Amino acid sequence: MTDDGCLKIGDFGLARRYGEPEQPMTPNVVTLWYRAPELLLGSAIQTTAIDMWATGCIMGELLIHKPLLPGKSEIDQLNKIVDLLGTPNEAIWPGYSDLPMLKNFELRVQPYNHLKMVFEGLNTPGLKLLNALLMYDPKKRATAEECLNNGYFEEPPLPCNPKLMPSFPQHRNMKRKSSEKSTSHSISSKKKK
Repeated sequence: MTDDGCLKIGDFGLARRYGEPEQPMTPNVVTLWYRAPELLLGSAIQTTAIDMWATGCIMGELLIHKPLLPGKSEIDQLNKIVDLLGTPNEAIWPGYSDLPMLKNFELRVQPYNHLKMVFEGLNTPGLKLLNALLMYDPKKRATAEECLNNGYFEEPPLPCNPKLMPSFPQHRNMKRKSSEKSTSHSISSKKKK
């Protein structure tokens, strides 16, 4: 967090180079509760769409104040997704039936998307944004740029001007690190004398 309250989050633990053509990668990435359905169903192709799915899960958590899809296993995770969004099919997700894990089991039929019921207080632009983030087909899932242009961010409550946010003193760990550097520097200087 910066002194002016700007929070920046990054996780490059499993970062890989990507681009055209798409390269197969291991599907065992992303914490289970935030794992996109294409990964759970064995797709070896990963795009930034998996991050957008995780963003949708986080948005949902922020809105309901609890985990949105807290699966206990990969099968349970898929069942929770189906409970919320209905069962995927070729009409909404072309290529769905070719995913490798579907050879091992069949998803139960759940015809309805329950987002509107779970998020009944959410305004229409917010519901559209959540639907766009939690889209089964990764090719149709919203991009970061599309999300930023969504009307949800133009409706009340609007964010305040960042200049009106309180500022914070430098984080204590940062102070400690800088004092440790100066202490170690003075100790090494004394040893040289």
